[in-house]
Amino acid sequence: MPSACGNVSLLQPPVALQRPRIPTLLSAFLTLLNDRLSESIFLPLLPFLLADFSSSGSTVGLLSGTYALSQFAVAPLIGALSDRFGRKPVISICVGGSVVGMGLFAITLTVPWQQIWPGAAAAGVPLALLFTARIIDGISGGTAATATAVLADVTTPENRAKAFGLIGVAFGLGFALGPGLGGVLGEMNRILPAWGATGFAVVNLVMVSLLLPETHPLEARKPLPRKRALNPVSLLQRVFARPDVRRLALAFFGFFMAFNGFTTVLVLYLRNAFNWTEGMAGAAFALVGVIAMVVQGGLIGPLVKRFGELRLTLAGLGLLSVGCLMVPLATKETSMPVIYSAVALLALGTGLVTPCLRALVSKRLTRDGQGAALGGLQGLQSLGTFLGASAAGFSYDRLGQTSPFWIGALVLFGVAGLVAGAPRSATVETRI
Repeated sequence: MPSACGNVSLLQPPVALQRPRIPTLLSAFLTLLNDRLSESIFLPLLPFLLADFSSSGSTVGLLSGTYALSQFAVAPLIGALSDRFGRKPVISICVGGSVVGMGLFAITLTVPWQQIWPGAAAAGVPLALLFTARIIDGISGGTAATATAVLADVTTPENRAKAFGLIGVAFGLGFALGPGLGGVLGEMNRILPAWGATGFAVVNLVMVSLLLPETHPLEARKPLPRKRALNPVSLLQRVFARPDVRRLALAFFGFFMAFNGFTTVLVLYLRNAFNWTEGMAGAAFALVGVIAMVVQGGLIGPLVKRFGELRLTLAGLGLLSVGCLMVPLATKETSMPVIYSAVALLALGTGLVTPCLRALVSKRLTRDGQGAALGGLQGLQSLGTFLGASAAGFSYDRLGQTSPFWIGALVLFGVAGLVAGAPRSATVETRI
């Protein structure tokens, strides 16, 4: 027979955890912010940072996508470890891994390779270290899921939605600050953003170590699942095994593949075609973050009530397609207004598509199927990001500099067809 304490823990959080303390919320917020910053701060900088080692689109695409692939591979394991051993040790180890990964990235860029080893670049040593750094940082990217679990641990169901608002704020702020800060610091010194990101990860680690309490009680700990449950591919199989969400899941995958594909090579294209600087590229990506944050943070609710998720998803895909097609039409004389207009459309589009497409999937599921399916969607997002970035880099080198944008637009048209042709769910209206 379960103990009384065990019964209570299953019914509601302990009394002490029903009122989350500021240090707990601050630690979770900084962890979420660090997760987004470590990825986004390099978005406008990779072509500039790699200039001394490689100028190929394939290298930029693979290095950009490596983070997402590593995250995809270990995400189920990170979640299982936090359920078994507690949130704090897992978050601490992951943030520590982020410090190591970012530090290795910064050190590799700082070392005067030409002076100490002239043949290092030809031997591929700096590139190998940079890839290793991104793999380590990607493996450590499971902090987002664990920090979310912390918020769930310390809140009641009634105030959980408010606490989860921190996730959107942290991600939006990270994506807005990361590229902008990276561009500004990169104008001063190309290597400075890498050291800045490393320093922020160190601050995050100190805050977690000193302030974050353990929020997952011993009586709620779970044993590690079977190996199959830790296989990220099995999550994808479970999603595609459901006919009610199969088309939408494929659309979700295609969207992230297209979007992360052409955004990965965008800076490389702007640098080579129009001689854009780090600051100009950073400002463009910061604009994406700001607009997407405004749309998802304030506008999406009223828009959904008026138009519904399906119409907004299709409208967002249309905006993305137009923005994508505008990029290759820019000239040196018109690059500034055309590119910033295109970026604004891309930001509006992704701000609509990301939450609405996820909601369309969620509303077709019973409560029991939500966790597995939405976990599978996260896996599809990571895998799509890797494949899209890698394919776009290859296309950039082999098919021409503008090819990723034309191909991206075609993929988005296909995604729109999948969404429009998805079977309607009888439960959608009632759940709304």
